[in-house]
Amino acid sequence: EYNMALGERRAQEAKKYLVNLGVAAARIQTISYGEERPLDPRSNEEAWAKNRRAHFRVR
Repeated sequence: EYNMALGERRAQEAKKYLVNLGVAAARIQTISYGEERPLDPRSNEEAWAKNRRAHFRVR
């Protein structure tokens, strides 16, 4: 629950950043996966750092 909320906040901040750069908000859709789709499944600081990320596509 906590990580899902954290992921959602991270996604919204990335969107806000792009909007501040001039991208129309209507062109950006956010999806947060929280812990569901880790880039690195290990359980250590290096893996956790890799998994604190945002991927985005602008249409």
